[in-house]
Amino acid sequence: MEGCKERARSAGLRFADETLEYIVTNRDMLELSPKLMIPTLYDYWVHDVDVLKEKGRYELYPHNPYETVINTRPPISFYNDNNPDWLNVMIFYHVLAHIDFFQNNQFYRHTWEYDLTGQALADKRLINRLRSEHGRWVDYVIEFARGIDNLTGYFNELTLLDRPHETPRSRRRDFYFDVFLQSVKKVKTTIYIKEIERYNESMKKSAEEGDGNFFTEVFKKYPEFETLLHKRLEEKDEGRPDLLQFLMKHSRFLNMEENRWMKTVIEIVRKTSIYFQPQIRTKIMNEGWASYWHEKLFLEDDRIRGHEVDFARVHSGVTSLSRVGVNPYALGMRIFQQIEESADRGKYTFAFQNIRDAEKREHYDAATGRGISYLFHVREHFSDFTFINTFVDQDFVNRFKLFVVGKRLNQERMVWEYFVRSRKADDYREMLLDFLYHPPHISIDRGKSDDHALYLVHEFEEKPLVQDFIPNTMLGIEFLWGGKVQLETSEVVPGHSSEEEQGKKKPVSWRRVLYTMEKRKLEKTELEKSADERPVTSNQ
Repeated sequence: MEGCKERARSAGLRFADETLEYIVTNRDMLELSPKLMIPTLYDYWVHDVDVLKEKGRYELYPHNPYETVINTRPPISFYNDNNPDWLNVMIFYHVLAHIDFFQNNQFYRHTWEYDLTGQALADKRLINRLRSEHGRWVDYVIEFARGIDNLTGYFNELTLLDRPHETPRSRRRDFYFDVFLQSVKKVKTTIYIKEIERYNESMKKSAEEGDGNFFTEVFKKYPEFETLLHKRLEEKDEGRPDLLQFLMKHSRFLNMEENRWMKTVIEIVRKTSIYFQPQIRTKIMNEGWASYWHEKLFLEDDRIRGHEVDFARVHSGVTSLSRVGVNPYALGMRIFQQIEESADRGKYTFAFQNIRDAEKREHYDAATGRGISYLFHVREHFSDFTFINTFVDQDFVNRFKLFVVGKRLNQERMVWEYFVRSRKADDYREMLLDFLYHPPHISIDRGKSDDHALYLVHEFEEKPLVQDFIPNTMLGIEFLWGGKVQLETSEVVPGHSSEEEQGKKKPVSWRRVLYTMEKRKLEKTELEKSADERPVTSNQ
């Protein structure tokens, strides 16, 4: 492993010196997997169910999980005791590339100074103590919190890092010009410009007192401004809380003296969910980066001479492109290879983008030699969404002969048939983006909520909620809120489906509905059809 570290660093990978490696059995892997390979993570009955399920699957289909690595400080990796030495060399490179990704990609910023293993052990002990005091109610709270932990405000957490400091003066000024004049008073453009000029003149006269003198006049002209400003600042200080945060702060039930322990459990679930959000949102990049480097470094390592064929067999099994479905290892690796080659040839320039002739594009080569440096730039700043949206173009689709697969029912033979639906980059990119993790955007409507009722709004993005999950999830939210819960969402109008007919999508009509959970009973009502509601083509 130390030899692999030296070679990886020489190639440009960057990671901390200390790492921990463990040799384990297949059984160990099966028992650790449900707990995200964190032995000290809190115990939960679903973990035991997953262990039994994986053991049953292993008995039917024995397989050899090669490794797993955890984004901790220091990084911890597990290796199967069946691995021969030459295979471990390949796997070490794969793991080191993962560690490089963990410690340098910007989407992992909030994990860089966080001791997950130590915190997980403390959380486990705390959960055990609470179980001794409150019994099965601890598991109910974990169950209900985990039912909505995909709604945690991951990107809101990232924005809190490196945020520039705001002064009370700047916050007041921004509210006046950005919100009060434009949204509250809705003044004309000429008046708005005059106010900006008046502010600038006041600041020129006195940098220290100019702001105060300006707002003295504002308070005289608009007596309601100060009240609206204080209300706005209170809301801004709270930020944009996700549903778990909102429940912990505003639920009367959770803030009762006898129930406050529940907030501790919810916070543990929330912190754990946020910690693993980057892995979910960079799956294709992360696995592609590791596959790219284990291939590159293994073939340059003189310690494994004579095992090239063995490597080719294992490597092809891991990185073969799927015709149906998505293989993150294969897709990510090939995108990185395409990026390196394109950057080397100067294809990420305006000069190349302006070329429309297909033959000239294919043979264009400015020989910039920037391939590797550009790879590290992409590794640092991109997530799966931006990665796919930026680099999966028609050249990439054509090069690897990729296509979108459709599915239709052959009614004569009563069998499902798969067919090539499209070879266009736009369609293939859309299929990949649909594959990515995309939790629903559910916000709290404070105007329709009060101490007794919580009103949630699903901001519809042509992806309906899974109806089978709605009853139990809303039951859990009702328990944590301590009162009625309503959820506004969109569903397909009965009789409209998105099945393919001759390779084309049928148009789908949506309707807004309101689910109400009160006293553990769920009701659904149809809302009035909005003016902008219309049939759309579904991409689900």
